[in-house]
Amino acid sequence: MHRYFMKMKADNSDFFFAMDLDDKGRLRIVFWADARSRAACKEFGDVVAFDTTYLVNKHDMPFAPFVGINHHGQSTLLGCGLISKEDTESFSWLFQTWMTCMWGCAPKAIITDQCMAMRNAIENVFPNTRHRWCIWHIMKKVLEKFSSYHAYQKISWSLRAAVYDSLTIEQFENAWAEFIKKHELKSNTWLEGLYSERKRWVPAYLKDVFWAGMSSTQRSEGMNAYFDGYIHSKTTLKQFVEQYENALTSKMESENLEDVKSWNTYIPCITKGELEKQFQSVYTHAKVKEFQEQFVGKLDYLYSKTKEGDIVSEYEVKQSITFGEREEAYTKEVSFIVDFNAKTNKAHCNCQLFEFKGMVCTHQLMV
Repeated sequence: MHRYFMKMKADNSDFFFAMDLDDKGRLRIVFWADARSRAACKEFGDVVAFDTTYLVNKHDMPFAPFVGINHHGQSTLLGCGLISKEDTESFSWLFQTWMTCMWGCAPKAIITDQCMAMRNAIENVFPNTRHRWCIWHIMKKVLEKFSSYHAYQKISWSLRAAVYDSLTIEQFENAWAEFIKKHELKSNTWLEGLYSERKRWVPAYLKDVFWAGMSSTQRSEGMNAYFDGYIHSKTTLKQFVEQYENALTSKMESENLEDVKSWNTYIPCITKGELEKQFQSVYTHAKVKEFQEQFVGKLDYLYSKTKEGDIVSEYEVKQSITFGEREEAYTKEVSFIVDFNAKTNKAHCNCQLFEFKGMVCTHQLMV
């Protein structure tokens, strides 16, 4: 493995790798990133998903990819490692090595599962990085925790409504309190633990931070799919790193194809407005399509000015939204508040889609 890495380094001086050995000279942790991953991190390293659920070799060393989102909305690899132990010391070494590789730049935000060792390492190495837990992993446990309850289906729907349908912190707090009271779950220790850590996973508490649209580590897990077919449970460490380049070939081709499309073709405008033309001229195809979805949504909304100031005016944008699932589903009119600053020509919406995903929302476009 070391010889292979040295060859890669000789072929391209931007290739980076580091290995950590125990007292007996056995491999504990290895990290590497090729030139493409390092270049991608400069552009797309603000938000990182980190996951270690993918076992890739006969030594049962989990594959630990650092994954970001590129300008096409695709997952992009920002370096990866193999670790023998999932403890705080190992994760701290891996995170510190990743940051060294990326010129000392820590991510602004990171998404992981609820692993305490990861949490400790993040606090040690990335103290100023916003850390959120994967909401998918949490909600996946609802079946395990409540399947034995007679009212399981209603409990599940009520919990999901409180978590996903609350647009503000106040709405979540009220919905959670009602959920606990309605189903008499005050003594449930699992829910009590989740509530005490709500600022790490409930969307209403996290929308003020840019997450590139991610709320789970599924982007990281999705990256693992690119290695299927090249790697299996009997793959040796040497075979794994040698297959690494082959496994990423299709991924790189996909990214390059999207670049070519965005440079040489365009998505037709659906209106004659100058605003849409501006987005068409600077956005990639994927982002133009996202913008158009928001733009078309204006047809279904109503808005009115509620406050008018010399500089800042407030608008109320009303939208009919369906909440809940199946028998618990209901539709109600929801009001979003947009503040428009005439001096800076900037609009802020309390849905915070722009802060969360970097995409202007329909409510902002209304004003």
